[in-house]
Amino acid sequence: MKRRQFIRNASGLAAFPFLSAEGASGADPYRVIYSNDTTNILSCLRPENRNVAFTDDMLRKSITEAAGVDAHFLQPGLGWIPWWKSKIYSVEEHYAWLQDKFGVKGVRKMDRYMMKGGDMLKTLVETCGELGIAPFLSFRLNDGHHVRELAEALKHKRPTPNMARHYWENYEQFRIGSDTRNWDDGVFDWSIAEVRDFKFALIEEACANYDIAGLELDFLRHWVRFGEKTGSDERFDITTNFVRRVRKMLDKTAADRGLPRRSLCVRVPANAQVRPDQGVDLKSLVDAGVDMINLSYSYFTWQDNGVREARAEVGEDPSVYCEMTHTTMTGKATAGSGTQPYLRTTDEQFYTTTRLAFEQGATGVSLFNFPYYRYHVTDTIGPFHEPPFSIIPRLKDREFLARQKESYFLSMGRKDRVLGERIFPAILKRSHPQTFEIGMLPGKVERKNGLLRLRSDEAIADREIEVKFSGVALKPEEPVVAPIPHPYTDTWMAKPEELACFSLAAEVPLKETNQIEILVKKGIRVRLIYLDLTFSG
Repeated sequence: MKRRQFIRNASGLAAFPFLSAEGASGADPYRVIYSNDTTNILSCLRPENRNVAFTDDMLRKSITEAAGVDAHFLQPGLGWIPWWKSKIYSVEEHYAWLQDKFGVKGVRKMDRYMMKGGDMLKTLVETCGELGIAPFLSFRLNDGHHVRELAEALKHKRPTPNMARHYWENYEQFRIGSDTRNWDDGVFDWSIAEVRDFKFALIEEACANYDIAGLELDFLRHWVRFGEKTGSDERFDITTNFVRRVRKMLDKTAADRGLPRRSLCVRVPANAQVRPDQGVDLKSLVDAGVDMINLSYSYFTWQDNGVREARAEVGEDPSVYCEMTHTTMTGKATAGSGTQPYLRTTDEQFYTTTRLAFEQGATGVSLFNFPYYRYHVTDTIGPFHEPPFSIIPRLKDREFLARQKESYFLSMGRKDRVLGERIFPAILKRSHPQTFEIGMLPGKVERKNGLLRLRSDEAIADREIEVKFSGVALKPEEPVVAPIPHPYTDTWMAKPEELACFSLAAEVPLKETNQIEILVKKGIRVRLIYLDLTFSG
């Protein structure tokens, strides 16, 4: 099947070619998809540079800078207030209500852009047309970022402008729980038909009026959609029927606009044990019309068997993607949300994670939160860097990937229900060996010795630790802070005294799944938060 092409339509938007997600049925599939949350455009500006208006040029730059992607997934807002020309709930209506009823003054920059004629979806479609890539709307189904403002808003008896009138007028009857400071309680209950209908109406409006190539339903913003009163079967039925309803609407709106079949993607937890909690069954969703499955680890780049398990569940037909982000682990917040130090994902970790995904049957990879190598929130989690955009086109070059240095890791990530049960942090008691499994690429390439590192969040230099890899005892080495050079050595790296390092001889065979046994022989227990194994040549 040749690459499809959108036709010119009545709105006058330029036609453009785009790849298809239907790789299993013979089309040329998307290999790299890129998620753009739009808020990074302003929030990643330093405070002294923020006295600027939001413009179309800024939005276009955020799209064009991700050169090499096959599809650009734009998240226009949080899924409460549409950042497109809406007749259901316009920005003008939103601020008129806030000002008339509550005396709220001022207009946010993105909303001011909309009031002056800006249209994010129009700009997305036009820019992607010029680049020859596919424009997707990524829609957050139950975002909770601003529900944490509820308590303060109630205290002052005045809503914040970040949430729609629909939220403020219905939070008492629609929210899942009563805790005004808890995201899980503050988001809306999807067992209520009006909640689902409001989201569907906004999605339908966007699909009916713009030549997008596809739609992503983001189930992770926010992952919780049901309260305790909703049983498992009902959760599955509600979720699957909503997706089926969206599929039918996508087909109708595409036909109405004279467009080819649109792709339907779902962003869901990669952890198969987590998905049933909120009614997500991959096979049922594929049967309901899903073409693409974007497996997410919430906030992190992660290495596990998620792709292999998903592929076994859904078969060969749908496209499956492994999501990667700017970080592999975060620490304790220093001053509230967003102030967590974070370990940057290195180029080699992107390359190795992509190879692992392909080996497990992935169609491609997706990038999420990629701009957040840049400044955000506070200098205390810096210094900051430009995102490594140069890696993007290389992620679909398997020959290039096979030549790169390898970087495998296990991480504690953070406490996040989307990650499920984590293996780290792990408490290693003296004289009590523990075994961990790590997936790798056996291959037949010649490798030099590898370096295995254990990282704690406390000094462990006085401990005597023994490590065996597949039963082979490893030789202790001096601490190495950065086994493979990268630009982020001045960020939240391990201190030498927090590391225990060991060499892995080149002749030790690697398997798809390898066992690492760790024994603390002397000293008090070790709290392990990170483990990595690198091959620098």
